[in-house]
Formats: sequence, C-alpha cells, structure tokens
Amino acid sequence: MTKFACVIGLVAVLVALAPGVRVQAQAIDPFTMRAVKTASPPTVDGVVDANEWRDAARVTDFIQFEPNRGEPSKFKTEVTVLYDDAHLYVAFVAHDPEPVMGQMTQRDAELWNDDSVQVYLDTFHDGRSGYFFMTNVLGTQLDGRLAEDGMTSDNTWDAPWVSVTQQTDFGYTVEVSISLDTLQYAAGDDTTWGINFGRSRRRTLERSYWSWPVDHWGRMSQAGDLIGLNLPSPARRHQVIPYALSQAQEGGSLDASIGLDARYALTPQTSAYVTVNPDFATIEADQEEINLTRFELNLSEKRQFFIEGQELFGQRIRTFYSRRIGDISGGAKVLGTQGGWNFAGLSAQGELQGSTTRANYTVARVRRDVATRSNLGFMLANRSHDGRQQGSVEIDANLFFTEHFGFTGQFVKSYGEHEKGTVAFFARPSYDSPTAHAHVRITHLGDRVADNINAVGFIRDDDRREIDGAVRKTLWVRGGAIERLQYGSNYNIYWGQAGLLRSWKVDESLEFDWRNRWSTSVSHTEEFKRFEKDFRNRQTKVELGYNTRSYESVRGGYSFGRNFDADFKLLSAAANYTVTKEFSVEYELQRLELDPDPENESTWIHVLRANQFFTPDLFLRVFFQTNSAIDRRNMQAVFVYRYLPPFGTVQVAYQRGTAKFGERSNQGNTLFVKITTVL
Repeated sequence: MTKFACVIGLVAVLVALAPGVRVQAQAIDPFTMRAVKTASPPTVDGVVDANEWRDAARVTDFIQFEPNRGEPSKFKTEVTVLYDDAHLYVAFVAHDPEPVMGQMTQRDAELWNDDSVQVYLDTFHDGRSGYFFMTNVLGTQLDGRLAEDGMTSDNTWDAPWVSVTQQTDFGYTVEVSISLDTLQYAAGDDTTWGINFGRSRRRTLERSYWSWPVDHWGRMSQAGDLIGLNLPSPARRHQVIPYALSQAQEGGSLDASIGLDARYALTPQTSAYVTVNPDFATIEADQEEINLTRFELNLSEKRQFFIEGQELFGQRIRTFYSRRIGDISGGAKVLGTQGGWNFAGLSAQGELQGSTTRANYTVARVRRDVATRSNLGFMLANRSHDGRQQGSVEIDANLFFTEHFGFTGQFVKSYGEHEKGTVAFFARPSYDSPTAHAHVRITHLGDRVADNINAVGFIRDDDRREIDGAVRKTLWVRGGAIERLQYGSNYNIYWGQAGLLRSWKVDESLEFDWRNRWSTSVSHTEEFKRFEKDFRNRQTKVELGYNTRSYESVRGGYSFGRNFDADFKLLSAAANYTVTKEFSVEYELQRLELDPDPENESTWIHVLRANQFFTPDLFLRVFFQTNSAIDRRNMQAVFVYRYLPPFGTVQVAYQRGTAKFGERSNQGNTLFVKITTVL
C-alpha cells in the first residue's frame, strides 16, 4: 500500500508538471477594469458623490450565481473603483424597489443571509489566493482570506478597513476603503490584480457576480482583472499591538500581566509575526455538544496568533492542529508569497495539551503553484519535549485537470515513539460544479500514525485501509412550492491493517427549501462498528426550520436510533431573535436520552448568547451554557469598546465556571480588565 501511495503521488506530480500536458484549459477573461489613481480620495461616508467618483473605473451588469444561474440579475448594481498610494476605494450603488433586509450586527457573521455586497481581491494575480471584504446594509463587516482557488476560506482573519452604508429611496449605497498596509501584494508599476464583486439579496435568495462564469463564490481563477496599478511598497511596515491585563479571582489575589503581538512587513509579500505572553482570557468558551462517537472532537481555533495563515494548514490528514498547544509564553512566525511559492513557518513555546509541562512546537509549510490552478506542498510539524522529537513530514498535491475535475492526495511519514505502522496517505479524484459534487477516496492510516502525529496534529483514529465516496446534488426549482432540493449520499468502509473489517457506514439525506421560507430535511444512517465487540448503530433524523437562511430564525430536530447497545433519543432546538435593531438573542437546546445509561451520559445542554450593540464598535456580549451530565455551568460577559477597530480595544469581562471544553465547573467568579492599543 505504501508503494501504491508513492506511485499515485509520482503520477500526480508528473501529470501536473509534464511539458505539453494541459492541466486546465486557459480561459480568456473579458472582464477587465483599468485602475484609476486619484489625488483626491473620496470621503467614505456612504454617499456616492458623482464628483468624487467621476473619473473612477465603472462596471455593472451582474450575473446570477443562484437561483437562476447564468441569467442577468434582476436588480441593477453599479460598482466604481479608485486607488491611491495607501488605499483601494470601492463604491456600490445597489438598486432595489423593495425595502432592504438586514439583521446581522456582529462582525464576521454570515452576511450572505442579509442584503450585502462583496469585494474579492487576488493581489498576486495567481488565480488561487486572495482576500474578501463584505458589508451588509447595516454596515456590519465580514472579511477573510482565500486559498486553493476558493476551496479553502478563513473568515477568522481580520483587518482594519472602513465601510459605510446609506439606505436610499432606490435601494442602498456603500463606500469601502481598504488600506494597502493590511494586504500582501506585489509592488511595482503596471501591476494587475484579480478582482470581482458580488451582491446578495435576501428577499429572493439571489447571489450575483460581475465577472462570469463563477463556479464558487471564492473562485479567484474566474475573477476579472484590475489592470494598470502603480503600487509602491507599504508606507507603514510594522504593527505592534501591546496589551495590559488585570485579573481578580474570587478567593485569590489580584494579578496583572502585559504582552504584545507584532507584525513587520519584510517585503510587500512577506511578513514576520512575534507574540510575547499572549492573553486568551476574553475568548469565548468552546460550546458544549453531543458526541455519539468514541472519537475526539475537533475544536476550532480562536487565538489570534494561530489564526493568521491557518488556511495553509487545512490538509485532510491533519498533521498540525494548533489546539494541541496549550497556553504559550511566546512565539514567532513568518508568512509569505514569492514567485509562485507560498511559505509559512511557526515556532512557539507552549504547554502540553491538558498539562502545565512546556514543549517547543515547530511547523514549516511550503507550497508551489503549478500550471493554472494546481499546487504541490510540503510540511513539517514537530514537538520537542524532554529531548524527544515527535511529529510528521508530508507532501500533498491539489491538481485541477479541467474546471470541474480534480485530484487531491497526501503522503505522510510520522515519527516519534513508534517506528512501524507510521505511514498515512490518501488519493481522491473528484468532480465539482456549482450544483453537484462526487468523489471516491482511498485512504491508508498505519496502526501507529495517531500515536506519533497527535503530539501536534489531529487523527481521530488510525489502523485503517479505507474507501469512501460521496454524491451531492442541488436542484433549483423555478415554479411551485419547492424552491430548492438537495440530495446527499455518503458511503464509507474500512478494514484494519491485518484485514479485519472494522467499520462501514451509509448516510442518506434529503433537504427541501420551500418558497414560504420553511425548510425540512430527513436523513438516515446505518453503521457497523467493531471495537471490543460488534455494534450495529443506526440513526434517523428529521428537522424543521423557518427562515433558516436568515439570522432571525427557528429550527428543531428529532433523532432516534441505536448507538453502541443503547437506544437513544436526541432532541435539538435553536432560535435567533432580534429584539431590537441593536439587541439580539440566540438560544440552543440539546436533550439526549440513553437507555440503558450505566455511565449517566444522558444530558441537557443549554446555550444562550445575547448581544447588545450600542454602536458597531461598542457592545456587550453574554454567553451562558450548561451541561447536566458533567454538572457544568459556565457564564461569560464581555463589554468591548473598539476605539481603533478591530484591534485597539478596551474590554471588561466577567467569567464564572471553567472555560475548558467538557470539564465540570470548578472555578469561581473572575473579573478581567484588558486594554489593547495599536502602535
């Protein structure tokens, strides 16, 4: 099997690099804008003044991505663009004969569910990576980074940029100013960027774009061109964000600490980052959830130091998982792009997961662009502890042969306590279109892979020789009660390395979106698992929701079946409600009943969030959750004033109960005061 993986990897590399082999048909893009440099930048106030934007590059005629793909948008959108040595300026005039709809007030919320506009920038014009900036009719912002031609996106990335929206009698207008200091780009004269613009209209579920065709919202290879840019190197190359924190805990003494995060642009394409004594005290706790498997749950990263550049570490065999690193005392990293190469390096001194013992963690990632949209990568992830090295090295390939047919593969060699059974790989040909997906995947995980990799990576289970496949299809219906129908089917089977069948699983699902805003879904799972004995698990799930593609919504579900010799019933419910324009409440419930239940794992989980926005940069957030199975009651309240958004803040936080996932509440009342500034 190891030789087979090497052969697959070699063939993939040769196909991508061989002379005369056309990995992707070259498309001629007719969507081009000539950049206009201004000596008098517009005032960003949401009012699109004709005199301020008179000489700007201008586009219109958006095309629907959904629901009626390829047809002209029914609602006129005009976009104008200017730039100077420090900023890119974009203005939208969005026509709408009906009242606009917007509910999201929290930064980085799912603004596609509101009336909103988007800017997509490919600053290296490589057709693979980029940035996106989005704002809704309330002025709420969402930003992020794109990689792998939109297959990977990261909306945890934040940048300081300005957007102002004005609602008008014909729709709404938006003005945006994006500082070039926040972007990595190639400086020089007569430079070209990839660019696209999008618009979402909640009332008719329409999403439309300027550059066409678009197979995916983040597909930078299908963006238009912004030509003739004359860009200097960033005027400001550094950003230093120091903080001071005081903490008072019930029954303890008053503590204080200081720290900082710093970024320095070595070149416009490469930046170095340093963190000293970073603080994570005011980060929201991980939300409790039901786990019906016997495997570890994957938790998302919320710490700023690890967020920047994490789109480069999204391989399927997860050789780097930053949540393995506990609190860190310091760290450094570098991120950059140069001549078709993307690279990242990270080193941090941190605690072992679940321990106060410290170790050094080192990660290095290099990725080379090949052909039009494909790339090859290499990564090293290592933990050094008490003189012992543990981790892995890997190579990966992401190849596109046409717009819709591709191949991904990965080969991993782990090292550490074990020397045998330490290899992992997978090969996955696939088909992807805007309304369909299909793939077949072959995976090999040696029986000691997890023991080595999980020092710094994330492998739920190893000792597998696995085959899986999936088919998904979306149908948009032009008339009748049903608006959208989605079908999904997944199949999975794997054996141990000795040839013994360990598991098979079949998932079938059907989802309906109705024109009256209701949605229903039904799914069924049949599963075989072999652990200490053979188990037959099954689950049937029915869900009902109203207005679920908007913030203000309600949904509920009921599941029943059998799980590891226990009958179970699982009830779930959730509701989001906007009490006023500034105050919103979110509630989630999960109720699990097991019969028999010798370990007392039946539980009630309640989660409540409340957000009060006085302004977009002055707000109060409250988070409360309980888990009856572990007697957990956790509460956090954070008052935030962003005087230099998004990083310059004053925060006052109150916490009761532990913030660590899956732990009983054993911590008393704690008060934090944190001040952060930008130098």
